[in-house]
Amino acid sequence: MTRFLTATALAATLACAGPALATDLTEMTEAERDAFGAAVRAYLMENPQVIIEAVNELERRQQAARGDRDLDLIAANRSDIFDDGFSHVGGNPEGDVTLVEFIDYRCGYCRKAHEEVKELIESDGNIRFIVKEFPILGPDSLESSKFAIAVLEVAGDAAYESAHDALIKLGGTVNETALRRLAETLGLDAEAVLAEMESDRVAQRIAETRALAQRLQINGTPTFVLEDSLLRGYLPLDAMRQVVAQERAEG
Repeated sequence: MTRFLTATALAATLACAGPALATDLTEMTEAERDAFGAAVRAYLMENPQVIIEAVNELERRQQAARGDRDLDLIAANRSDIFDDGFSHVGGNPEGDVTLVEFIDYRCGYCRKAHEEVKELIESDGNIRFIVKEFPILGPDSLESSKFAIAVLEVAGDAAYESAHDALIKLGGTVNETALRRLAETLGLDAEAVLAEMESDRVAQRIAETRALAQRLQINGTPTFVLEDSLLRGYLPLDAMRQVVAQERAEG
């Protein structure tokens, strides 16, 4: 691809340097193609920085295209992203920007990001934070998300936040024994939470979030939606603060 882009960019220059040389590759004779290839190679050997310039320009255009695509995806799914009526809303519910995280409790990068996301929200004080339960890493992930959603349904937002913090640090197999113990440690009604985990309501919550992620072309965690930006993957705290500042400046 890089070689093609560079050759195309050089075609006009070579045409000016040698008027007799056709610049439409399909119209060149074999001798002209050989001469063209030799001229391109000679130019690149003398000016290797052109390759880097072409690659950088290609990356810039691809990034711009991704940004435009993400804007369209967010616009088409805005209500389901920011106001689905069932996902936990924390931070400052009246904040001037909204940060949404698609999370899997067994994801190493979600665990790495967890404390930094908490620090971002607490130190900023004006971020509305929404958690999307998106279990994609197997049975333990699914059971963890079912537990978190069940806690939210049974005991509310404060209990959910405690469960969320505990689940992101939980080691070992996530089974009924571990979750019963966790519920009791958090002072919850373990029987009610475990029963709610198997409800149609919890299954529907997870199914709707998975469908939303598919529409947004999200296939990994963590993934963040910050207003009109899709941020795929882990970002360190300073980078998150910069993106928040940029969103406020543009908003």
